[in-house]
Formats: sequence, C-alpha cells, structure tokens
Amino acid sequence: MKNSFGNSISVTLFGESHGEEIGAVIDGVAPGVEISEEYIRQKLNLRRPYGKISTARKEDDRFRIVSGVYNGYTTGTPLTVLIKNENTSSKDYSQFLDVPRPAHADYTAQCKYHGYQDYRGGGHFSGRITAPLVAVGAILQYALVKKGIVIGTHISNLSGIADREIEGIDDVRRLAELQFPVLSNEASVAMQKEIEAAASDGDSIGGILESVVFGMPAGVGEPFFDSVESLISHLLFSIPGIKGVEFGAGFGFANMRGSVANDPFCIKDNTVQTKTNNNGGINGGITNGMPLVFRCAVRPTPSIYKEQDSIRLSKMKEEKLTINGRHDPAIIHRVRAVVDAVAAIALSDMLSVRYGTDFLK
Repeated sequence: MKNSFGNSISVTLFGESHGEEIGAVIDGVAPGVEISEEYIRQKLNLRRPYGKISTARKEDDRFRIVSGVYNGYTTGTPLTVLIKNENTSSKDYSQFLDVPRPAHADYTAQCKYHGYQDYRGGGHFSGRITAPLVAVGAILQYALVKKGIVIGTHISNLSGIADREIEGIDDVRRLAELQFPVLSNEASVAMQKEIEAAASDGDSIGGILESVVFGMPAGVGEPFFDSVESLISHLLFSIPGIKGVEFGAGFGFANMRGSVANDPFCIKDNTVQTKTNNNGGINGGITNGMPLVFRCAVRPTPSIYKEQDSIRLSKMKEEKLTINGRHDPAIIHRVRAVVDAVAAIALSDMLSVRYGTDFLK
C-alpha cells in the first residue's frame, strides 16, 4: 500500500469517495510559511463541477486545517486538512462489486483488496480524493508565488479544437480566474459545445492539458531517479484519468533533427537563456532557468450512459452493463486544478531538497 509521496516535503492522502471525510497530511514544511485559507478556497473552487459539462454531484468542499497551523502560519509539524463528504449516493454503486465497470478500478481493486475495499463511489480510487490534494497543493502554490514561481495550466486541445499558447505570466494570472481554463474565447465556446454534445449522446470526452511554470531557478533536480521529469511525472500519473505525459516538444522530438531539437544558448538581460525551449526548461533532469513546459493526456471519463460489455464475477459470465448515476462528460477542466497542485508539490519538494525547507518561508 502506498499513499505517500515526497523526500523533503511529503504528502499522504487518505479517505474514500463516500466515507465521512477525506484528507491529506503534508509534512516537512518549514515553520513560518503563511497560510491563506481564501487562496485554498479559490483553488478548490476551480476543481468543483461546472455547469452542464460536469457531474451533478455538488460538494461544498468545506475544509478544516486541524493541525500544523497556528495564527495563520505553519508550525513546522505535520499539517492535516480534512474535507467532509456531504452529497453521496452509495446505492448507485452496489452492482459494480460483482459487475465491474470497463476502464474503472472495480476489477483491479477486487484483485488487490479481495473484497474488503470500500467500493462506494470508487472508494479510494475516486477522483473525489483529489480535493484534499488540491488543498495541500494550494498551500505550497501560495508559498511558491511569494518566491516568484507561478504555475498555469490550460486546455490546449480538445477534440481537435486548439487554444492559443500560454505566452507569459499575465496569461497564468488570467487562467487562475477562469473556471473553464481556455485563453481563447472562441476555443472556449467550441470546446464546451463539444463536451455538451458528448453528454447528450450519453458519452464522454478527453483532451490535452498544457502547463507552464515561470520563475524556477536553474540547477534544481537530479540526473537520474529524481529528475525533474520523473518526479513531476510520478505525481501527474497519480491523478485519475492521466494517461500520457510529455515535456517540451515531447513526442515531437521523434520527427526532429538535432539541429532543430537543440535549444541554442544566448545571453539576454544579463542572464543565460535559450533561444528556443524544445526541452521544456530541463536539461539532464535539472532545471535550466527557462519556463518548465509539460502536457498531460486526459482520458474520457470512463463512466458513460451507453451500454457496455462486462462480466459477472460470481458466475464468470459475460453480460451487458449500463451505468446510471451522476457522471462527468468531461473531467479535463476540473483536472487542471489538480495538475497545478501536484506540480506545486513536486517543485516544492525539489526546491526544499536543493535549498532546504526554509526556502519556502
């Protein structure tokens, strides 16, 4: 069982989708880091369901910080965030213990936990568990912003509809205010229409998220097992629904020559920079001072209203399955907040390893 991540700063997740409460513990944060509960609420709000393109399950995500904070600052001891589950409908899930939903964790959970798992709402496998992850990530995001390090994520492509690129910190600030994270108004409208079309067909849709981090100093990361790419990827692949990750030009490198792929060095504003950023701000697993750029492939939500093929485990017999209940026709716009949160966790851990935990204070 593994529910923790981190070297210098560690995060542990706990709880189930329909349990009484879900939460996270973050350990290793230096004393004296300012806590903004309003900032945490803002980030949680970006993860919440949005209009007709999200699930009908509405949770207020009221959080409580029950340890590790006093008078608005961290104490240096483990910080615990709790979020109450208030809008559950467990009866919708009873059938899936014997008839697993395609592309969900119902079958693999049965294989690993032998029927002792809490299957309601997907249990510990549910995207609901990302709420406390966003909360503790927001604590670190707030500290990073004060150090001049900002993270922004947008939907770069959905069903062939492309958003414009993130061009600077002003775009990141704008994204932080958008419930549907798309910079182009035309692309935003078109994407939401595609999601609504999938929903009306009883189906779901995925897409690509692109993230940019401005302000990371050069020299952070390790050459091999704790490279910038490996630590960020570790957390990104921990998010339900993420099935692909690339940095910089990513798979585009396969169609380039070295003369195009390499980023030539230059001096600008009396600092070392590169003329291009195909490598996404990383060389040899270590930051080079350019913006970090990475993208995630977000799969279509596996819960759909169409009839699907499944099996009845107790009889080892194939049968048809129709899923009812409350589903997201797309999760990509909600996942954005989770991507920002885990990026903040990974970067804070790397920075604390490099400079010590007081770096965030």
